[in-house]
Amino acid sequence: MIHGTVVGLQARMSVLVRLEDKSHVEIEFVIDTGFEGFLTLPPDLVAKLSLPYIAKIQANLADNSKTTTNAHAIKIVWNGAEREVIVLAMGRRPLLGTALLVDYHLSIDFYEGGTVLVDEIL
Repeated sequence: MIHGTVVGLQARMSVLVRLEDKSHVEIEFVIDTGFEGFLTLPPDLVAKLSLPYIAKIQANLADNSKTTTNAHAIKIVWNGAEREVIVLAMGRRPLLGTALLVDYHLSIDFYEGGTVLVDEIL
């Protein structure tokens, strides 16, 4: 089970990121159920973390417009296990999308300081 908190009407969850040099950093993401990818990070943070580049891709935005962005590989610890997923270098805040929530149950107590839980569906 993974825990988070509601802050400023946003469901937030910290994710541990494993870096190439075997160190790690914890990053707080906003859960965005309208985003079908895994993760986004601001481009300057992607550069700072030296995440491996994969390719340029087309991304659809909430207003149905399209933009080109860079996709990178990122290693995270998710529910106690290391996973490698795709992170898009875009936006101004880290987002956690629904691709990471596949086969998990998400529950949110929507009030300031409320509990966010992500648990495997058995």
